[in-house]
Amino acid sequence: MASPARPEASISLLALPTVEKLRSPSFSGRRERLSDTEVNGSLEQDNLLKSVDLNHVIKLLEETESSNSEDLVQALKNVVRHYESGIPLKELTRISKILNLCAEKIQDHIDFIEPTCEILKLYRLPFYKKKLSDEVNYAKEAQESVAQLGYLMRVPCSEVRIQICKCVISFYHAEPPKKEFDVYQPLSANYKRKMVELGGLAETLVLALALVENQLAEKLWIIKTLQHLSTSEANCTFMMKAEAPTRLCSHMNDADITGQLLFRSTEILWNLLENASKEEIVTQLSNLECVHALKEAFTNLLLHGTRHYDRQLRNDILVISTLIAQNPGAPMIETGFAKQLILFATFVEVKSHNPLVKGLKLTYTNEDFELKKLLLNMLTVLAKDLCTVQLLHEGKVMLALFHYVKPHEKPGVLDWSAAQHEELQLHAIATLATVAPLLVEDYMMCQGNTRLLMFLEWCASNDPFVGQGNSFHGTGGRGNKLSQMRYCLRVLSPVVSLCDEAVNLDLCDQGAINQLLGFLKYTANNYKEEAIVLEIQTDILLILSTLCENDLHRKELFGWEGVDTLIPFLKLDAKKFYGGLGHNRLLFSTLDSLWCCVMGCTILEDYFLEKEGLFLLLDLLVLNQRNVCNQILGILVEFCDNPKAASHINVWRGKKEQTAANLLISLWRQEEEELGVKHDKVGRIVDIKRPLVGHFQAHQAVTPKPASCPTVAIMDVAENMRAKIYCIICKLGFENLPGLSAKDFVTLAIIRRYLDFKVGEIWSEVCAELKEEKFRPVTADQEAMQVITETFENVGKMVVSLQTEMLESQHYQERQEEQKNYAKIQSLHKQKEMVHKSWENFLNRTSNYEALKKAKKIQEKSIEESRVKARQPNMTFHPTDIKKLNTTIAAGRLVTVESTPPELTGGSLADTELALQKLPVRGGALQRIKGVKVMEPFKKDSVSVK
Repeated sequence: MASPARPEASISLLALPTVEKLRSPSFSGRRERLSDTEVNGSLEQDNLLKSVDLNHVIKLLEETESSNSEDLVQALKNVVRHYESGIPLKELTRISKILNLCAEKIQDHIDFIEPTCEILKLYRLPFYKKKLSDEVNYAKEAQESVAQLGYLMRVPCSEVRIQICKCVISFYHAEPPKKEFDVYQPLSANYKRKMVELGGLAETLVLALALVENQLAEKLWIIKTLQHLSTSEANCTFMMKAEAPTRLCSHMNDADITGQLLFRSTEILWNLLENASKEEIVTQLSNLECVHALKEAFTNLLLHGTRHYDRQLRNDILVISTLIAQNPGAPMIETGFAKQLILFATFVEVKSHNPLVKGLKLTYTNEDFELKKLLLNMLTVLAKDLCTVQLLHEGKVMLALFHYVKPHEKPGVLDWSAAQHEELQLHAIATLATVAPLLVEDYMMCQGNTRLLMFLEWCASNDPFVGQGNSFHGTGGRGNKLSQMRYCLRVLSPVVSLCDEAVNLDLCDQGAINQLLGFLKYTANNYKEEAIVLEIQTDILLILSTLCENDLHRKELFGWEGVDTLIPFLKLDAKKFYGGLGHNRLLFSTLDSLWCCVMGCTILEDYFLEKEGLFLLLDLLVLNQRNVCNQILGILVEFCDNPKAASHINVWRGKKEQTAANLLISLWRQEEEELGVKHDKVGRIVDIKRPLVGHFQAHQAVTPKPASCPTVAIMDVAENMRAKIYCIICKLGFENLPGLSAKDFVTLAIIRRYLDFKVGEIWSEVCAELKEEKFRPVTADQEAMQVITETFENVGKMVVSLQTEMLESQHYQERQEEQKNYAKIQSLHKQKEMVHKSWENFLNRTSNYEALKKAKKIQEKSIEESRVKARQPNMTFHPTDIKKLNTTIAAGRLVTVESTPPELTGGSLADTELALQKLPVRGGALQRIKGVKVMEPFKKDSVSVK
């Protein structure tokens, strides 16, 4: 990179004197004061300012005869000397033309080789710009000039080709300019690289490889250049268009004493895979020639490579081969590479008499450790192609992989370290999870079930070994044996899911069900809720589901212990459902295990009901998690076949005393809202012809289908929850459902006719398909279809009428309830008025003596009128009132007087003991009496005595 200009320290280029001025006598005094360095610098800058007549040189090259070649060569050397500090951008076009003309003359005159190479060296120098706009204005000329370098590879001259390669490599290892000028500014090295990318030089160099197939030195220089170019994505794209992967790979094993050809070709392939389309690169490499070349290179390095460099290169080639093996069209089997790789992957664990591995031993270096892991990974990749199953069987891959399914032993002096052995063990078990389902017979011959169950038993034991957790497969297994347990279960899960009766029977005969339940309890009791623990529990539940499904005896083996184990997993905290640890998958597998291991066994169903398991399912249903609601409803449908289930469902209560019927109807409404089913504001049917059809189904075009193909209406039954809700409510009954509102009853009327509406949909589809096929039924069938259509329309009208009647009844009940409330409010107001009026009369009697006497007279008159008028003779009459007593209450010999509390009046008795008691009045005087009885609280109609 050029350093920034320093105007203070540099001499202006325009201010420097010319050579003629320096030679003139008038300037001799100043010339003596200039140092030699200053003079040389000024001359170089003057050379840049002065332009050589390049047009004249071009004309000479075009017209000069061979006899004048010496003069022309001298002119070219002058051009090189003139631009020895760099090339201005505006001169690039003419320099490029001169270079092209020189290259054409090389075939006839070898004298032009040297000047051509010297001109090429000028491209290694910085490009200069005089104006800031030059970089943009001359971009096209610079791009064409750099691209011209690639076309010069056609010149049949080794020196020129090598010099071109050195020139291009210099773009990526540019040195800063040695001198700085004020007028001309050097461009950065990135400018040249950008021109290389825009000019497509990489594509030209790849095509030039065909010209130098038999020239090793030139080929190595071109490949070295391509190695530098392949660090750019744009260059890799051009190289890919020129089929660089195929050209390089097919010749990577050509004779080369230095070994650079194989190394640099591999490096370029790596860069292409990283910077270009991996799929396209792999496709270009997936041919017989390339795969055979990779096989030869890998085998040679594995068998004969002894250096650290050889081992690294061997591993790099194996990685490239792995990427190619992932392409189904790669001829890995045809070339014998697959069989050879299987041999190399298993020869340590399974003894082989193949001469390739005779005497071959792997060391315990890091490179050989990586090789072992790459070979195990290659087995996984090859297993994805079913054509390799026979090769895996012949190579005894299952036996080799089961070599690692055993408790860890203390390593010897010459052995893998504990961390390395653990990583290989986990990698081998992970490979086994892919290979085992393909080789079931080999799995059984190796006693796979027994080995895996024994290994699981060791994982749950108190063995002092603990995992290091360093590798990818060991994630979450540091300080425990959970990683081993996880991958062991990953092997069992796909093997069991094959539903091979021999495998599953062998597994159950060895007590796998009880053992797996024990592992489930072990992980729940001894470890926190981490991702790896939840994954292990999920796998165990799915294995149990597969084993117990459709087998009553195995469900009985699952037993009450299994039900007790499932119950805690159903008590899921809703906050953890989307926590990212896997609680949602654990719940899903728990429900699946409940469905497969409990449903269908009456004893376990009853025990599950006793444990209030049905309540837990309804609690989960309230959470309204879309991915499990359908499954829970399916379980409830199955449970409803149990006669005890209906009562449990009706007894359940949620928040705010929500009933199960209300919950199910709410789910129905929510489902129809998501489907876009049309209803009015109060929930009544809008489209009586298609009352269940949603937005998506309504816009589906009618296409004739065979009878074996389900239509949209049939698929709708399985794709949403409405059919399950209908089945559950049918089991519960449509009458006397508790906790339903009028809106619920309106929806319930639709649910009740769900089956009729669905049949009507199917008949509508039949009619539409006949119309689409332009097929006219016979008259009888046409009339029958018309009657059926009208019948289902009448069902829709009847439901709408019933819904309207329900809403009107509800509205009437609401009005009646409102009137009752208003009457109650009226009664309360009237009672308050009567109490207030009674209180006013009481105050009037106690404060106005005349009013009291008047009230007394009225009372006496009323009493007298109420007595019997006719009296028997000789009857003695005893008066009950006291004469001259002006009170309006019933009087007796003993009168209870309640006075105003002294705390309010502050009377003379406020500080005495009497102030805390209610005292009787006897003889008119206040006396202290023992055992005073506490009377009832103050009454408004009692006598107040001061």
